[in-house]
Amino acid sequence: MPRIHTERHNSDRIGWLRAAVLGANDGIVSTASLIMGVAAASAGRGDVLIAGVAGLVAGAMSMAAGEYVSVSSQADAEGADLARERRELVDDPDFELQELANIYVARGVEPDLARQVAQQMTAKDALGAHARDELGINELTQARPIQAAIASAAAFATGAALPLLVVLAAPFTQLAAIVPVASLVSLAILGGWSTRASGVTSWKPVVRIVFWGAVAMAVTALIGKLFGAVV
Repeated sequence: MPRIHTERHNSDRIGWLRAAVLGANDGIVSTASLIMGVAAASAGRGDVLIAGVAGLVAGAMSMAAGEYVSVSSQADAEGADLARERRELVDDPDFELQELANIYVARGVEPDLARQVAQQMTAKDALGAHARDELGINELTQARPIQAAIASAAAFATGAALPLLVVLAAPFTQLAAIVPVASLVSLAILGGWSTRASGVTSWKPVVRIVFWGAVAMAVTALIGKLFGAVV
């Protein structure tokens, strides 16, 4: 009895991992930056919390809307390509069969065998074969707008909640020091988790995410300090 191949690959996680890391990173950085900017403008704890919560809600909705619109555009393009391919399979099946065989030949399969493979793939699922091998559309890369929107919004809200919890728990006079430190630690943890989930052994992603998070928070705090007003 043949063994069933159950090996999992890191590419299986691409869809949700990208949205999770992007959303959480934006949530931590943007909310922490906003908190530091408002706190640097000599605002009170209540003002800082209101600004932080508003940033969380607005950011989560913006991430959801942005992901939905962008991924929907990808889904529309994929749908148009599949509709055209479906018509071509009806109008000129012989040409489409040869086109599929040529794809396999280009990948190193002998012409006669490529023709046989194309015939068998066409008999089983002609549109699926062309979608995968000609258009590059498969289950891993197929656009899912609603899933992307929900994942991005949830990840952003989770990331944004971390600096808000610091504002609630830490002494207000020490927010300027505690918020950036806690946020950078959170970013480092996020970077470490993403490298582990993606199978990467390098620490470059961790350094990258922490560095740019620190730059964003420093610039925002400086602006708040210079203007000295609640934004």
